[in-house]
Amino acid sequence: MFLERFQHPAQIVATGFLVTILTGTLLLSLPVATAEPGSASLVDALFTATSAVCVTGLVVVDTGSHWTLFGDVVILGLIQVGGLGLMTLATLFAILLSRRVGLRARLAAQVETKTLRMTDVRRVVRRVVVFSLASEAVVAAVLTSRFHIGYGESPGRAAYLGVFHGVSAFNNAGFTMWPDSFTRFAGDPWIILTVCAAVLLGGLGFPVVFELARDWRRPRGWSILTRVTVTATVVLLTVGTLLLSAAEWNNPGTLGALPESARLPNGFMMAVMPRSGGLNAVDIAQMRPESWLVTDVLMFIGGGSAGTAGGIKVTTFGLLGFVLWAEMRGEAHVNVGHRRLPDGTQRQAISIVLLGIAMVTAGTFALLVMTSHTLERVLFEVVSAFGTVGLSSGITAELPPGGKVLLVVLMFVGRIGPLTFATALALRERTRRYELPVERPIVG
Repeated sequence: MFLERFQHPAQIVATGFLVTILTGTLLLSLPVATAEPGSASLVDALFTATSAVCVTGLVVVDTGSHWTLFGDVVILGLIQVGGLGLMTLATLFAILLSRRVGLRARLAAQVETKTLRMTDVRRVVRRVVVFSLASEAVVAAVLTSRFHIGYGESPGRAAYLGVFHGVSAFNNAGFTMWPDSFTRFAGDPWIILTVCAAVLLGGLGFPVVFELARDWRRPRGWSILTRVTVTATVVLLTVGTLLLSAAEWNNPGTLGALPESARLPNGFMMAVMPRSGGLNAVDIAQMRPESWLVTDVLMFIGGGSAGTAGGIKVTTFGLLGFVLWAEMRGEAHVNVGHRRLPDGTQRQAISIVLLGIAMVTAGTFALLVMTSHTLERVLFEVVSAFGTVGLSSGITAELPPGGKVLLVVLMFVGRIGPLTFATALALRERTRRYELPVERPIVG
């Protein structure tokens, strides 16, 4: 009966995430969730729950010291629910309990998993859950062994740290048990490259990962989604690594403080984490302004569609590149490889970018009014929240309650997607039964 109140699956997704955030807020507000006597403030609990469900990683309190084991488990559960997608989990439970999935539930899962055919939802959900849990287990095992052997942690503590950070890294959540994130491991390639691999794998997008696993030897047969995602990812990682490494190579506050052998791996990590990973091994607050600008762009673009990453998605970015190329060449249609891009997809990509720009602009303006921080720091924080990244210039905990609530809204919108959010607000779909005369205005 609850689902019948909604006329569009996107409304179910948005409402489901909202209910999960409110549930997490309630649990984190309990006295048993905080290490200090008393309970967390409502704003801090709401912010942490939203950051966990939206797999962002921005924090207003230190995760390792402020929350108890109960609080950590709640955060970990919220990350897992947010990473897999609330509707994906709901569909899985429906399969296990009743062996059947209703039409409305399948449509809801289709929105969350970006499944291309509705009949594939049941199979895709199973594969997504198995793949996610298996990947998290592998990452957790590697980190656990490294924490135990390399840093002398007890087996129980090492396993606890390994599982928490394995789940956080794969889901691009950005939560860590240390106030300085992974800066203490900047010289350890085992940990740095492991979390980078987990972030890339989780943020690449489940449809792309499954297609690559099936047809990695036949790139000519890849779908537009896989072709654009892989190409854009490789280009962004390469360019980002080169630009950020060059800008920070001799900066004593970041890469300059590391041995030369460790600078390039950390430069690579600096390019990977803006995809929505949110983990950092160098002090973000000490980066140069040009590095902040590059990171802003990478965070806004984000990772792959139907994955754990945020942003407008590399697919959207890549498709707009093809649209621009076709327009520059005067072609009537946009072609990607041997396929033609539908007009509806082009409009969707443009809408997502414009909505994203509008949200970032409005959020930056509002936060500048509320605080006295500089534009570059405020913009960095806003883009990080909207892209569900979790990297911070160091001002998040200093924001007033209104500023924290603003970031909560940005994280929520960024997680469910600007276009999905706008669609969820629509009470009904309208189909125009007539067409108007064509008129071509002057553009540019």
